[in-house]
Amino acid sequence: TGLFCLGQTPYEKGMQKAFDLWKSNDVDAASNLFERIASVETENWLPEYYIAKINIIKSFNQTDEKIITAQLAKAQEHLNNANMYSQNNPELIVLQAQLYTAWVAFDGQLYGMKYAQKITQLYNQAYKIEPGNPRVAFGKVEWELGTAKFFNQDTSKFCEQLNHALKLYDSYEQKGQFHPMGGKNYASKMTKYHCSN
Repeated sequence: TGLFCLGQTPYEKGMQKAFDLWKSNDVDAASNLFERIASVETENWLPEYYIAKINIIKSFNQTDEKIITAQLAKAQEHLNNANMYSQNNPELIVLQAQLYTAWVAFDGQLYGMKYAQKITQLYNQAYKIEPGNPRVAFGKVEWELGTAKFFNQDTSKFCEQLNHALKLYDSYEQKGQFHPMGGKNYASKMTKYHCSN
């Protein structure tokens, strides 16, 4: 990134700094910086996307109902903003599915019935728009595998799909600066976990 520093706009500098904070695990500072950028960069879906994403990621493994409710309400608010600026965006559709999944992970009894069908629909919708997007393809298969596991169905058929989705991370071209690119490490870990037999 050294070359880019010369002519960087304040937006680019801010986004870069927010990503650096996030990489060094200072997620709250990263989220706050994305919020400051979002307040200036109106009509740009990217800072809104990352605020929502951070709050969703933080909500997995969260056991305190008050905390998860606040985090996911905040995520939903910023996701709604992002959707206003970018319609039919597969990255945002997948993020909405992940937000519902965080609720299901928190309390499957309560939220499974409420959201399971919606999550499936969201992944199918995103997949129709961009099947070659690794976050779409992997999220869809992972959700289907989880559903099959829940109903004690055979999950071996999913390994081929997981491996296919994992390969997409290597061929997918980033749509623009700061556009979503992540997920490969997680996808790789989950594929090993489910398919190492």
